[in-house]
Parts: sequence; structure tokens; C-alpha cells
Amino acid sequence: MKAALFHGPHQPLTIETVSIANPGPREVLIRTAAVGLCHSDLHYIDGLYAFDAPAILGHEAAGVVEKVGSEVTGLKAGDHVITCLSVFCGHCAYCTTGRPYNCDHQDETRRPATAEPRLAQRGRPIHQFYELSAFAEQMLVHEHAVVKIRPDMPMDRAALIGCAVTTGVGAVTNTARVEVGSTVAVIGCGGIGLSAINGAAIAGAGRIIAIDIQPDKLALARDFGATDVIDASRTDPVEAVRDLTGGGVAYSFEALGMKKTAEQAFAMLAPSGVATVIGMVPEGQRLEIDPVALLYDRRLQGSNMGSNRFRVDMPRYVDFYLSGRLHLDRMIAARIPLDQINEGFDRLRQGRFARSVITFD
Repeated sequence: MKAALFHGPHQPLTIETVSIANPGPREVLIRTAAVGLCHSDLHYIDGLYAFDAPAILGHEAAGVVEKVGSEVTGLKAGDHVITCLSVFCGHCAYCTTGRPYNCDHQDETRRPATAEPRLAQRGRPIHQFYELSAFAEQMLVHEHAVVKIRPDMPMDRAALIGCAVTTGVGAVTNTARVEVGSTVAVIGCGGIGLSAINGAAIAGAGRIIAIDIQPDKLALARDFGATDVIDASRTDPVEAVRDLTGGGVAYSFEALGMKKTAEQAFAMLAPSGVATVIGMVPEGQRLEIDPVALLYDRRLQGSNMGSNRFRVDMPRYVDFYLSGRLHLDRMIAARIPLDQINEGFDRLRQGRFARSVITFD
């Protein structure tokens, strides 16, 4: 199969031929239909997070099942599926207490080191990214990385549910549990930020403030449910939020993965407010907050992939889209072939577009 290979940070991905194994007893072979370009992938390409090379990156994907292993249940060839990086074992303490996104037995869902690798090139193993490696024509994954969806869902939009939607909407509804009528601010209006805005609207937030430095993204945020927008290139977003709300918001969400914006998310809270950092702040950086603010019951928390239960959440998001409640059509700025992946990441670095999606024949 053809795949985009990662050879290390600060190097372009290269389109090469890679071998993929047959499914083991609990594995599923998927023909990739669409995969989104996410900032999480870009963090590794730009060296902000470390990952072994050679590897195939990519994790926001949808496709069609081609083969299943002998012990796979609930999936068959021809099924339409979304993959998720929150691969779960199903029996550890986290899985059995409703937190499969924090599963700490994921070694059980990988092939042992002594087995044939899932991905290889000329006899050399290729590292699998988040147990998915979606920048390729096919994926070989554990059955607990997959959820079946209804076949009338467009695949390019289904791919977005694999990360951006699950992370953004889930941070609002699962992690922070935004209440009806509450005030919300979202910093960053890329795919995840727009999903958080959309999730806040679905949750019934009374006021949703979108913050970005790109006017086009702020205009798009209104389509996703924002009631107010703040151009952070022209004003201090913390002061602007306080002015708009008379003291701060009940919930804030950071969707960029930057130290400065994570600190701003906490600073714009009202007493008893909750700031949720969704973005991946680069390794080695530390956040600085005013400890006095903690005396007023303010909280700063993270969110792991929207605290998802993806086999329940993702089919619901599909239903939300098909019923007109989840606005995915305008999130896709470009559909590109695999061989344009580096140009797609260049556009992502510029920060002017929400999402580019690679589509396969």
C-alpha cells in the first residue's frame, strides 16, 4: 500500500510503499476512505513532541472494513467505521469505571515485539502512530480502536468525528459538563475549537464567546454557534471576556495548545469557573497561574480526547450531523490527495483554515 512516511522531526513526509500484515485474531483491516490533518500530527512533525521513526502518522480517520480476525465480534467486511486513538483493553480499572480513554493496558492491544509487525518496509518494522497510522491506504488496528457507523454518513465528515469532534464536543459535554444557560469562552477556532463551540451550543450554553486572531475563523465560529467573537490580535482577550460577561465566564476551553492561551483560559474565569485545556501544550513547558484565583473555587483541568466513550459518542455525533445539529460541512477547507500532504500541513501551520482532509479513491 501507499503511505506517507515520517522520518523524523523537521523533515517532509514521503510517499512510499509499505507492507501491511493480515489481521490477527482480534484485528481489523480497514480500507482508508478519509483522514484529517490535525495539529496533533503536526506537533510530531515539527518536533514539539517526540515519536520514533520511521512511522506512519495520522489518527483522524474513517474507512471500510476489508477483513476481520477470527475472534472479532460485531464487525464484518463492508462495514463503515471510524477509528479512535483511545484504544481500550476493556477490563482495567479505568475501562471498568467508565474512563476507557485513560486505559493503561494498551500494551494488550498491540502486537508483541516477537510477532510479525503490523507495518513494515523491506523487512524493517514501521512504527504505528497511536495504534492507527491513518496516512495510508489501509489501516490494521485492534478491534477496540474501531466503531461501526451508519452507511449514509459521508466519509470525509465521518473522519472529523474521529478526533476534532470527539475531542471538542466531548471536552464540553463529558469533561466540563457545561450547564444549560451558562457562559462559555473558546480560545482557538480550528477544528477542535469549532467543535467545542458547536458542542456548547448543543449543550444549551447561553453565551458562547469565540476567540481567535483570524477574522475568517471568527466568522466561521458564528456559524457553529458563537454568540460573540473576539479578535485577540486587536485586544486583550481576558479583559474583553470580562467586559462582555461582567466578570468572567463559567467555562473556558483552550484549543490551541499554547502556554499563553492556556493561562488566559484560566485568567478569564469567573469565581467557581472551570478552564479546560484541550490543546497539546509542548513538552517541557510549564503553566503559570495566580494561586489567589484558586481561593475563589476556580479550576484548571485537562481533557483526554474529550473524555470519550467513543463507541457510544461517535454514533451519536453521526446522528447529530445527519439531523443538522453538528455542522461539519464548513469545517472542511480542502480535500486533497495523499501526495499533497506536506502542502496541507503547510496550510495548517499558517492557521488560516479549520481542516484539510485527505480522501482516497
